[in-house]
Formats: sequence, C-alpha cells, structure tokens
Amino acid sequence: MPVSLSRDSAEPLTAQLAGWLRRAMLDGALAPGERLPSTRALAVQLAVSRTVVTEAYQQLYAEGWLDGRHGSGTYVADIETPRPPQERPSQEARVSAGPPLTDGGIDLRPGRPWVRDYDRAAWKRAWRKAADLPPGGSPDPCGLPRLRELLADHLRRARGMAVGPENVLVTRGTGNGLDLCAMALLGTGARAGVEDPGYHVARTVFAARGAEVVPCPVDADGVVVDGLPRDLRVLYTTPAHQYPLGGRLPIPRRERLLAWARSTGATIVEDDYDAEFRYDVAPLPALYGLDPARVVLLGTLSKILAPDVGVGWLVGDPALVERIAGLRHTVADRTSGPVQQAVATLLERGDLDRHLRRMRLEYARRRALVVDLLGPVCTLRGDTAGLHVLAELPEAVAPAVVARAREHGVLLDSIDHHHHGRSRLHGLVIGYGSASLADVRRGCHILAGLIRRTTG
Repeated sequence: MPVSLSRDSAEPLTAQLAGWLRRAMLDGALAPGERLPSTRALAVQLAVSRTVVTEAYQQLYAEGWLDGRHGSGTYVADIETPRPPQERPSQEARVSAGPPLTDGGIDLRPGRPWVRDYDRAAWKRAWRKAADLPPGGSPDPCGLPRLRELLADHLRRARGMAVGPENVLVTRGTGNGLDLCAMALLGTGARAGVEDPGYHVARTVFAARGAEVVPCPVDADGVVVDGLPRDLRVLYTTPAHQYPLGGRLPIPRRERLLAWARSTGATIVEDDYDAEFRYDVAPLPALYGLDPARVVLLGTLSKILAPDVGVGWLVGDPALVERIAGLRHTVADRTSGPVQQAVATLLERGDLDRHLRRMRLEYARRRALVVDLLGPVCTLRGDTAGLHVLAELPEAVAPAVVARAREHGVLLDSIDHHHHGRSRLHGLVIGYGSASLADVRRGCHILAGLIRRTTG
C-alpha cells in the first residue's frame, strides 16, 4: 500500500497510519471485503515497529472500519463508502444547485442521537416484561432497587467507579438531576458556577432555583481552575467532553479542581456528558471516582438510547443521595416505574451494552467523515469524542454560513448562544448524531463549500 508516514510530524505514527487507512476506505481506494497486509508485513514495508501497525488496526477495529476473520486475516468492513472523487460533482456545483432534501432537510445540530437503529426484539421484550408487573403504589424516590443495582454495576464496568446501589438515585435525565442538585445544594442568592461557554440548561435550572449564576471560563482542555471564585457553593462541569468546545480535562487539572473544591467546601456537579463515546483512547476516570465526597455525578440514557426514554442517574455520597431523595419526595418528583422496569431488563440481558457497542461504531464512522470533509477548510475542536465537533470560524463568517446552510436545507448551530455573556469564540457546533451517514456526508460537502466561498 502506498502509505507515507512522517517521523518529523507532531502526529504520532499510529494516528498517521489510522488516518491514512480511514481516508483510503472513505475514498474507495480500499474496498469493502479487501484484505489488508498482516501487521508484520506492513511494519516491514513502512520501517516501523509492529506495535505501530497493531495499534492502528486495533483503533480501526474499535471504530468499525475493519473486520477480523479467524485464521484468515484483516479485512475492510462492509460499510457504505462514497463514490470515487472523480465521480463527484464539484463543490461549487453542489452548493449552487442545493441538495435534494428528504424529511425537511439535514439536521446537523448537536445534542441529538441516532434513534432509528435499535434492536426491536429487545425493545419489545423489555416492555413486555414491564407490562407483566402490576402498577406500583408509592414509588421509591431513589428509584427501583433492582435498577439501582444494575446501574451501579454498569458504572463499575463502563466508568471504573466503585459504587453500590446506595450511591445511585434514578432520575429522569440530566436536567432533572441538575434540578435535584439545585434543591439540595443551593438556595436563594447562593453562587453557582457554570462553564462559559457551556450547557445553557444548567444556567436556566440554577437561576430558576434562585441561585446567582457565575460564568466560569473554559479553554481547549476544559474549565480553567486558576481564578475560580472561592465563594461558589456549586460548580457544574463537563470534564469528559466539554460542551460545546469538546475539551477533555487533563488529570493534573482534575487534581487541582478537586483541591479547589476541598479548600472551598464547594460541591462539583459532574455531567458525564459523552463519556460513552471516545474515538482515540479510553475515557479518563470520572471526577467522582477521584473524590466521591466532593463530587456528584450525573448521567443519562439520552445519548446512549434515546431522549424519549427519560431515565438517568445521580451518583453521590449515600447520605447526600438520601437527602436528595427526601427532597424529591416532598415535591412529588419521580421517574416512571414501568420505564425503569424496561431499562432494568435491557441492562440485565446485556441488550443495552450491545446497543452501545453498535452505536460507538456507527458514530465513529460519522465522526471520521466529518473530520475528513471539514478538516481541510476549518479548524476543528473536540473531534475525539462525543456526537459533535466545533468548527472555528471568524466572527462575521459563522452567522452567514448558518443562514446560507439553512437555505440549502442544512440546520446548524453556532456557538454564540452557548456563551453566558459576550462571545469569546466563534464558529459552528456541528452534531453528527441524528443524521444518517449519507446525510452527514452530503451536509458536510455543502458546508465545506459554503465555508470556502464565505471565507474566500
């Protein structure tokens, strides 16, 4: 294979090789079913260690690009690939003519998962099991005991967290978890820090509970610890994949953040946003696992399965979980019993884990497509995890591209409304979760052409 790797590049050799193979498969140079060289043979050809090739292959296996056949070798997986470049119309022709739209357009806004590919048999089986149980009476504000056990086991396996059911409270999702934290930890006039730019729902929920919302700057890695106010009672953060910039909070900064919380008495509300979907390395340990006494962790099935399911979890110190459960009972807030039963069945039978593995592969293909098509025309951030990337653009360009894209049937989100005050960064927050692979490709082709034309 005509691969060329550069030892002078800042990009590791493994990443260079994996990137070349992805592009070759996307462009059709490597066809579905084609056999790849053995790791030993390719290492000799490229004059690199066998580890470089092995790790590149392993990464592409994890992303779903390659298939292994026992005793036969490594093959390109049977995935949809675009037509060869020479068969495609030019960028200018595509942008001028506009795309043939289906279902009202192509939605590339963030925060929307793919909900049209699921195991219907497993879904029906879970609901039949829930229907077999009689309606509940007075619900446990902590959630169904069996589901709490299963979620604790899921978190031990997926996030390496040593938790038991006593640490878990079943919520209706992240927004509900934020509201329960606000009830328990904040009061009128209390100061609550929220990342800026960051998740606007956190600002809204804390303000609705009477707190003073304090914007806390973030950089390419996540929340900036130096300079955090010392009078915050709560700090909301997304360390696994900062929303919307996409940074991953490094371990040294996590340690400094926890030291700040211990010295000030603040509680960190950790939104484990997008921790399930990583495309480069394994996710870093959750903040909660590093200091359970100072952190409350929130998670949800919204991205794993579907927002409509309405099940999430709050993980904290058992005493705090019990206090939150008591407050929840006083306001008659609860998570649907039948829904909890259905989710418990999905977890118990391993159906949810299988669905998650399948969606990791699906999203990895879309992510690779976005990077391949938009990387040459703009700077991308946060492309190693999650269901969205940030495309940085000049201040005057982003609104024009959003407007022009809408004319062509592509829905986009700019970073502006994720800021608490004046925008410091400008660009597009591009989600690739809810559109099909074909629509992601088509939308990114249109977007690349618009960016080229608008930036000159």
